[in-house]
Amino acid sequence: QVQLQESGPGQVKPSQTLSLTCTVSGGSITSDYAYWNWIRQPPGKGLEWMGAIYNSGSVYYSPSLKRRTSISRDTSKNQFTLQLSSVTPEDTAVYYCARSNVLKMTGWVRDYGYWGQGTQVTVSS
Repeated sequence: QVQLQESGPGQVKPSQTLSLTCTVSGGSITSDYAYWNWIRQPPGKGLEWMGAIYNSGSVYYSPSLKRRTSISRDTSKNQFTLQLSSVTPEDTAVYYCARSNVLKMTGWVRDYGYWGQGTQVTVSS
């Protein structure tokens, strides 16, 4: 079974860069016909799709976050990463990585077959 696990610092200072890693097991970020996504949920808010990377390495971003978001991967470790620059307290959220068969670009749970457990990131000085 495909499993995803987010990891990274739980606290980030305003104006700095948030960096998270998603480790994939039971599947391959290079071989699976799938998109590997980053999705977040601020407290009391809905899910927000941030971006994704395909098995070919092609990257896609949410227009609202494109200027601050970078998604990359480490194929040797079967990992993909998220970097969000110039963070503010409004970036405080639970961050998830998730797998989808097609590029959905939505915050709808049903569009994704596998999810990580999520990791809390708090932006605070």
